[in-house]
Amino acid sequence: MDNLTKDSPLLPVYARADPVFSHGEGSRLFTRDGADYIDCVGGIATNALGHAHPALIAALEGQARKLWHLSNMFRIPGQEELASKLVSETFADRVFFTNSGSEAIECALKMARRYHYDKGRPERDVVYGFSGSFHGRSYAAMNAAGNPVHCEGFGLRLPGYGQLSLDDSDGILTAIADPRTAAIIVEPVQGEGGAREVPCQLLRDIRIATRGAGVLLIYDEVQSGMGRTGKLFAHQWYDNIEPDLMAVAKALGCGFPLGACLATKAVASAMVPGTHGSTFGGNPLAMAVGNAAFDIINDTATLHRAQDAEQIMRTGLASIAEARPELIGEVRGKGLLIGIALKVPNREFMARALYHRLLVGGGGGNIVRLLPALNISDHEIDDVLARFDATCTDMKRSHSENR
Repeated sequence: MDNLTKDSPLLPVYARADPVFSHGEGSRLFTRDGADYIDCVGGIATNALGHAHPALIAALEGQARKLWHLSNMFRIPGQEELASKLVSETFADRVFFTNSGSEAIECALKMARRYHYDKGRPERDVVYGFSGSFHGRSYAAMNAAGNPVHCEGFGLRLPGYGQLSLDDSDGILTAIADPRTAAIIVEPVQGEGGAREVPCQLLRDIRIATRGAGVLLIYDEVQSGMGRTGKLFAHQWYDNIEPDLMAVAKALGCGFPLGACLATKAVASAMVPGTHGSTFGGNPLAMAVGNAAFDIINDTATLHRAQDAEQIMRTGLASIAEARPELIGEVRGKGLLIGIALKVPNREFMARALYHRLLVGGGGGNIVRLLPALNISDHEIDDVLARFDATCTDMKRSHSENR
């Protein structure tokens, strides 16, 4: 595991794996000695077009020779260009650019409360999230999710945040009807929470109830957005469930730090000069990469390829799961946000997969996540499945020997 010494200047908040990667190409990463790994983590659903995509390199290099940074007190044409693209493909009318998903969430939470304040309803300041959710590591974001592991040791919980259960529809409707409720925040597909897709009917019920009660609906599509499920955004698989606010990041910049908070005109009207800001959010470098990435991801060919890749990968994983019932419980998730529920410790499985030069992620509910590039090839998928199967063989042998 972590090969840093105790004297490292880095804050020891990561349990780092051993490989040191020197470069990447497409869905593969390479160490300095030439060993190749298949990347099914993708910077946690961030490298949606793989590593070293030539169009993104060209966009970054071209902008780097012109202008790196400019204060948001001046117009940045790339912001208006990318915002127009996002607006044209979503429910939104307004966009605010950030450096990360956590900051996009913070903007959405602030905007929700400010909206009600602006409408003369300051008592509406409670935001409800869901157990199993993850919205980032900033103070408000982690309180909105409410994961005790993430909140422990950081003082009193912030007031005005509560958690609901996706399995308690009555409790959800009761919370929405409360006159103190400002917003509901939900991931259409939970990532860290176990690759759990929220049922369409539940999202529809939440949308109907929030509209009726004057409560805002926030979608966190930081992980599930930007083509990850085969649509530009996961909620777009279903009709009539558009949110009022949405946080986007990760694949929006395909590895370059970039996030965005999207909002309707009505909600955004409360945000006037001085109510929010960012030093680096939407700087020229980020906008150059973001515009290039958006154009590729939003192309029909890319989205169809993601859908085809999902079918091939899920078919293969289902076959492996059927042959390994003692190891695998189920294959779940949506699109290329795939979760495999294990009957053996997921951390042990991840370490064994690394031995086979396959990078997979973990998640709640003892799952491993596969988050491959949207443009992963059939040959690379075959390689993923072969290495995954080899990992299962090792796990079965290891656990049989230990009985």
